[in-house]
Amino acid sequence: MGIAEDGQRLRFDMYGRAVIEVERRDGRWVATYVGEGRRRPAEDVRIPPEALAESLADHLDVLFHEYARPGTSVRRVG
Repeated sequence: MGIAEDGQRLRFDMYGRAVIEVERRDGRWVATYVGEGRRRPAEDVRIPPEALAESLADHLDVLFHEYARPGTSVRRVG
């Protein structure tokens, strides 16, 4: 596998507390918080442009580990 192509879009459930959508745009990853009919830029989420799509859940786990509770995890939902 290689680096994702522009336009690839993935959604992640963050420990059941938030949903983040990560999209490949202009050779970089752009994150957005997604909620009930709302979206806002996740400017606090920095993902290296060379990160592989397969590693995004692990990267988000490192960034949001304080959201973790027993029995929860970062998981891809879309």
